[in-house]
Amino acid sequence: MGHYESIDDLLRQKELGTTGWQLIDQRRIDAFAELSGDHQWIHVDPDRAREEGPFGGTVAHGALTLSLCTAFLTELVQVRDVTHVVNVGFDRVRFRAPVPVGSRLRGAARLVDARRMAGGARVRVLITAEIEGATKPACLAEQILAFYG
Repeated sequence: MGHYESIDDLLRQKELGTTGWQLIDQRRIDAFAELSGDHQWIHVDPDRAREEGPFGGTVAHGALTLSLCTAFLTELVQVRDVTHVVNVGFDRVRFRAPVPVGSRLRGAARLVDARRMAGGARVRVLITAEIEGATKPACLAEQILAFYG
């Protein structure tokens, strides 16, 4: 995890690091389906997904993968003089590969752009959700955050 003493320390960075791996098991996929209301069979019906689906089994929801991008960034960036961080949104999100059940994901983050604003800074971070052993990432997302000191 990246610990920074100040917003200025964070703004001097380019590469923000890589997280540990997180298992995407059926229990996690099912829990996300319950929370999101998205019970599409390709996510929650292992037998049907194995028999009829294009991926040989269930896959994680794209929205689950995207939500992990925020968790990855939280793991990677802690700034001592920040009182709170506001998720402003995502400017660009691309799902490049499905995440099969049983996969492990990790996040790699890079600071793309930053500007100072009253009381803090607004930053744009590119987060890449990597699938262990895969050549293509699951997701690329540009997240915009406002850090307040």
